[in-house]
Amino acid sequence: MSTAEANPATPNPVAAAADPGPQPPSWRQVLSREEIDSLLEIQNWRGALAIGIDWAGIAAAFALVAWAPNLLAQAVAVVIALFIIGTRQLGLAVVMHEAAHRTLFKNRKLNDWAGNWLAAYPVWADVKPYRSYHLVHHAKTGSAEDPDLGLVTPFPITRQSFRRKIWRDLSGQTGWKQAKAVAMRDLGIGNRNNQRNMGLSRGEQPDVGWHKVAPVAITNVILLAALALCGHPELYLLWVVAWLTTYRLVTRLRSIAEHALPSDAADPLRNTRTTRASWWERLLVAPNRVNFHLEHHLLMTVPMHNLPRMHRMLRERGALDGALLSPNYLSVYTEACSRPEAA
Repeated sequence: MSTAEANPATPNPVAAAADPGPQPPSWRQVLSREEIDSLLEIQNWRGALAIGIDWAGIAAAFALVAWAPNLLAQAVAVVIALFIIGTRQLGLAVVMHEAAHRTLFKNRKLNDWAGNWLAAYPVWADVKPYRSYHLVHHAKTGSAEDPDLGLVTPFPITRQSFRRKIWRDLSGQTGWKQAKAVAMRDLGIGNRNNQRNMGLSRGEQPDVGWHKVAPVAITNVILLAALALCGHPELYLLWVVAWLTTYRLVTRLRSIAEHALPSDAADPLRNTRTTRASWWERLLVAPNRVNFHLEHHLLMTVPMHNLPRMHRMLRERGALDGALLSPNYLSVYTEACSRPEAA
């Protein structure tokens, strides 16, 4: 008889190594049906408020440049405006994302109309094809079939590599490449996987052609006309430059925070990250509660305005113990750039 058999109180080292210890409760176990229904409730005024805040921020950025009293002040204002507009363009993309999940407005026609004309089209996107593409991402998160995998697989990288990526974004190189890719996508040129040909039903053909570019042109002409009526048509250049530069940067930063460096690609609590964002991070990196991405992946039909409440409920009840949570965005980027430089 072995020592372990002779003394039942002696722990078996093999069994101890195999035992992972107490596991946190499932999020479904800690939320009642009534609480889930409350979290799923769509409030139309919150959707309208999100759109209004994004466009108010964009208008304020234009006004800041228009009212600058001299060249030096105007130069500073231009830099500030480009970052504000780029982040609000991301905010509009988040609104489109919300519409793709049908959680922007209760009425589905209003949901898709507002998601397109007030958010997606101005930043050269489209709710319906994005919806099909994005649902593939939710179904295949972290797997080889995840269409967004390329955004996060290189990490960790070196600081030098990260600086190069930032330079490509802010110099417009990434934006110009993206503009060509989006044009080819919408016109149906080439056969690369994209938001118009992924997630389609069997036999369904991608909706492509010049008619898909027309709404983008219309909304941008309206923006240009509005600025012209205010006496500053030249400010439209800020919109274009931000789309090519700062919008690319904040999109990259958001993508890194959401799915880079998963601790377990197969575990929904560890392949998607929530980042606690301060007020200035919400202003410059994480608009419209996009930082609560783990909660969004757990229950993707929770409207964005309810995600903070869902996070608090799950955290207080222990369902996020061991989950991929970061205290701020700086900590995420520090980890993402933790690869040593080559000798």
